[in-house]
Amino acid sequence: MKGLELSRRYFETYGRPMLEREYQQYTGIIAAGLAGPGSECLGFDDAYSRDHDFGPGFCIWIPEWYESVTGEKLQRSYESLPSCFQGYGVSDCALERRNRVGVHSIESFYRNLIGRADAPETHMEWFCIPERFLAMAVNGEVFCDPLGEFTKIRRKLQEFYPEDVLRKKLAAKCAVMGQAGQYNYGRCIRRGMHETAGLCAGRFVTAALGAVYLLNRTYMPFYKWAFRGAEEFAEWESVVEDLKKIMRLSDVQDSAGKMLLIERICIRVRDALILRGWSYGEECFLQDHAKRVTETIRDPVLRGLPIMAGE
Repeated sequence: MKGLELSRRYFETYGRPMLEREYQQYTGIIAAGLAGPGSECLGFDDAYSRDHDFGPGFCIWIPEWYESVTGEKLQRSYESLPSCFQGYGVSDCALERRNRVGVHSIESFYRNLIGRADAPETHMEWFCIPERFLAMAVNGEVFCDPLGEFTKIRRKLQEFYPEDVLRKKLAAKCAVMGQAGQYNYGRCIRRGMHETAGLCAGRFVTAALGAVYLLNRTYMPFYKWAFRGAEEFAEWESVVEDLKKIMRLSDVQDSAGKMLLIERICIRVRDALILRGWSYGEECFLQDHAKRVTETIRDPVLRGLPIMAGE
């Protein structure tokens, strides 16, 4: 059973009845669900995920002012719930898991992930939050939220970056793809610098994955799950497969094949930029297109940042 489904069933079996029985006067302000760090929040957990930090559990989110009133009592009630459920028990890293489930204030949940208690407002506030943390802030599932405060912030984050921020981040990814993949990879191969060529290929793949996520208006998760998440973009299946091939091919024996794959991926990204009206021209070098995307940014502060800022 997937961890998110286990969490949902555990909440409905034990969590909701506990809240309705012991905290009836507060049920109108208590939100519950499972979100944040952990592969189960992304739906990517498997049998290997169960060797640590796995088991039945859920999050309770309450307004910060309420946490000081009865947060400790609510946490004790949560900890009194059965530790085993449908054949699953809390695994070895119980202490670490307690930091991810149980009672949290709404403000602290978001503050611990994105550095603030609510959704960002200005372009620079959005720009400065790493995507992997935004991915954790919007993953998982909310089982109940009668007050709506937790979900209000979550929905604002799910709306994705403002247009100017999206373009700035995408320009940076394209610039890295052009520099590391189209330019430096081949030069390193010709110099016999195969180890450095490997670094170039890695930077290219990471940037290309980032571009794919941005073009699909989705926050890229922690690098461990970047490929797994990208597999869900059906229209980009061939690009994701090409990126996987780049990671598997040898920089000593298969560099020519890797360069062909790099160019093919760059053409696909170029076409996507042109289709959206963010760039133009038939040339394939993505650093040129990165500059053209930057020219479409209206915010003068974002437009004036170094082209690779935020990559």
